[in-house]
Amino acid sequence: MDALTASLILQRLEGVGPGIYWQLVERFGSATAALQQPLQDFPRKLPDRARTQLAELQRLELDSELGQWALRERQRCAEECIYLLHFDDEHYPSLLKEISRPPPVLYVTGNLDALSLPQVAIVGARRATRAGLDNAQAFATDLASAGFAVTSGLALGVDAAAHRGALKGGGKTVAVMGTGVNRVYPRRNAVLAEQILAADGTIVSEVPLDGAPDASHFPRRNRIISGLSLGTLLVEAAVRSGSLITARLALEQNREVFAIPGSIHNPMARGCHHMIKHGAHLVETSADIVQHLGGLLSGMAQQPGLFDAVSANAGVELPPDQSAIIRALGGDPRSIEQLVRDTGGDTGDLMANLLHLELEGLVEQLPGGYQLTGGGAQTLSALVEG
Repeated sequence: MDALTASLILQRLEGVGPGIYWQLVERFGSATAALQQPLQDFPRKLPDRARTQLAELQRLELDSELGQWALRERQRCAEECIYLLHFDDEHYPSLLKEISRPPPVLYVTGNLDALSLPQVAIVGARRATRAGLDNAQAFATDLASAGFAVTSGLALGVDAAAHRGALKGGGKTVAVMGTGVNRVYPRRNAVLAEQILAADGTIVSEVPLDGAPDASHFPRRNRIISGLSLGTLLVEAAVRSGSLITARLALEQNREVFAIPGSIHNPMARGCHHMIKHGAHLVETSADIVQHLGGLLSGMAQQPGLFDAVSANAGVELPPDQSAIIRALGGDPRSIEQLVRDTGGDTGDLMANLLHLELEGLVEQLPGGYQLTGGGAQTLSALVEG
């Protein structure tokens, strides 16, 4: 029995969630080894049903009920072009591996490579105000244009607005669901899910195929949203809400949290204000996020292969506004204010373009400004010669 099949089966045991799964793996070394252990070595709190399932599995192996389910699940995924990513798979998202008790197996449909892009989660209320929905879409559009994949939960309200904003920005968006990836919930977002896939985006879940929208699935989904992302943006949220749970999880996972402030009279702003009081960064524009994460991405870009988007190819073709930045950085390091003056561009557009150039390995951030890398200097020479 291979690791993927064993992991599917171990999670399928009645009463085994990610917490008990990882306890067993840490104790016995692997899911395969755990399934071979005597019943008395399993936690006492497991229900009788799990003990019956395990006894049958050890007697009949893949001919057992659990074994047959796992084989059918793998066959269905193969037929429906759904990826099954085991924790040890090379394509399993590296940031998600860092969180406590990550999903042992991910179901992924769409563009697998999008999971390796730098991501920003955007979350908020299902019943957001018109201003909140507009902010979610506008921030997502800008962040997608700046090279981030926008990650959210495909729920109504802020989530849906964020996905649509990313599509509008021509970027990638990742939808994390609390149901099986073949069962879109809510159904009102079925068309949006199709649009995400058509735009080379991704839908991901840890819930098996056909999994229903059980209330217990959504807090677990929230930890995936924040775990996949470099940072989480809270747009609008009540103090007691799933979105606030996602933001708190992001802080626990040592990720950046951003929040948009609102009126003190708006109950949907109270969750944002609460998170700002407890360590979230107050943001007013997408450039605030891009600038904050730019240095982090610049450091990551030095790690070969971490993001497919990172390239030090000096022959890359640049649009005019990015070429103008390369030319402006041809001498000494320049501050943001100097670059705005030298290029005549908007600050938000400038920050987005600088992020693109960082991801290409052509510029690097310094305290107070930016300068060309070696690859950037070669690109400058090519621009001058051209």
